[in-house]
Amino acid sequence: MPILLALDASSSACSAALLQRREGADDQLIARFALTPREHTRRLLPMVDEVLAEAGLSASALDAVAYGRGPGSFTGLRIAAGVAQGLAFGLDRPLLGVSTLAALALGGHRRYHYRYLFTALDARMGEIYVAAWRCRDGVPEALTPEAVMPPDRLRLPPGHEDHDWVGIGSGWGLWERMPAEVQVGIGQHLPEWEADASDMALLAARAFEAGEGRPAHEVQPVYLRDQVAWKKPR
Repeated sequence: MPILLALDASSSACSAALLQRREGADDQLIARFALTPREHTRRLLPMVDEVLAEAGLSASALDAVAYGRGPGSFTGLRIAAGVAQGLAFGLDRPLLGVSTLAALALGGHRRYHYRYLFTALDARMGEIYVAAWRCRDGVPEALTPEAVMPPDRLRLPPGHEDHDWVGIGSGWGLWERMPAEVQVGIGQHLPEWEADASDMALLAARAFEAGEGRPAHEVQPVYLRDQVAWKKPR
């Protein structure tokens, strides 16, 4: 059964998780998570060493490596991508990129059994990264494409307006700028929720078992926005 390492640095949080799928037994998930703004470069590799040491494994035991591919912090995405690609390339293992928004949705579903989740991240520059999900049997199913937009353009997925929606992620910190119909449709919102490599490991394991692992050099971060730096208007 596969052994998979997942990394994330897409937000203020930094995390690493080691998942061991074991036949006839529960999965073993060993994880580290910390809110470490601007310290991802220093903290990520030690977290990798810690989860491997706790499992009593060396990196050579890994079957695949995964990382939070975005959307999220441009700098954080590049840090995680660089570490994950380096590990996958050095070990000659497949690499998997995991949606940050999907991981947020799975986290809410796993911990609180929410079924309909609207994940949103603060994209800065007056915009948010968003996607809506329906979670069933531990799998988030996208009801809308991942997108970047101003908060006042946000809409509930057509045909799903009457569900009990929960908003998760830093983008919900812009609540006051969202349309009234969205505020009415969202039963609760949790802007403090951060993506976690534990959820990414579970999503990546499913993708790996479906044969979706790719060579390290082929996997790239997903920014959703072409412009990666704010330029002051003249």
